[in-house]
Amino acid sequence: MSTLSTHVLDTMHGRPAAGVKLRLEDAFGVALFTGQTNDDGRCPGMPELSPGRYALTFEVAAYFVGEGVALPDPPFLDEVRIAFGMAEAGHYHVPLLVSPFAYSTYRGS
Repeated sequence: MSTLSTHVLDTMHGRPAAGVKLRLEDAFGVALFTGQTNDDGRCPGMPELSPGRYALTFEVAAYFVGEGVALPDPPFLDEVRIAFGMAEAGHYHVPLLVSPFAYSTYRGS
């Protein structure tokens, strides 16, 4: 089994992104977990996972609107979906660095 963590950073404001809703799905689109980031931009309580393919989807437009950012309609980034694989057991960290018009991710530690 593997553990999974995530951390969302708001690069527009230079701080952790608190209150970002997210969901974890398996390769078939079945929701395994839904949650929201805490004040540190982290989302505790994710389930342990077997090796396989998964996706994390972050509701970023709703977050930025909640922060008072005026977004175009439709927003450039509404949701950010990160599809990733877990090839073997271990810990996987999937951070998201996001602004209203850009994002990046990587396999963290």
